[in-house]
Amino acid sequence: MILAQGFLRLELPEAHSLKGRRQVVNSLKDRLKAFNLSVLDISGSYPKEAEIALAWLAHDPRQSAQIRQSIERLLERRFSEYLWELEVEEL
Repeated sequence: MILAQGFLRLELPEAHSLKGRRQVVNSLKDRLKAFNLSVLDISGSYPKEAEIALAWLAHDPRQSAQIRQSIERLLERRFSEYLWELEVEEL
């Protein structure tokens, strides 16, 4: 069994308030939950940056890699206007 944890950092140049950031983050969180992930917004108070913590379980490293690729495809397809960085660690 593989436990993977990750941090997704987003730059949101068009968000001018915390409300604007929250709209983007909530939309992303809803889409990520479709992959059966645990998702938590751990952003600070700066509205132009967001950070999301992710965690998931997989049966083997290959399945974990597939989940990561699915997350990256979602980000490229639906959130391509934002700069993002995904950092994942498998335990």
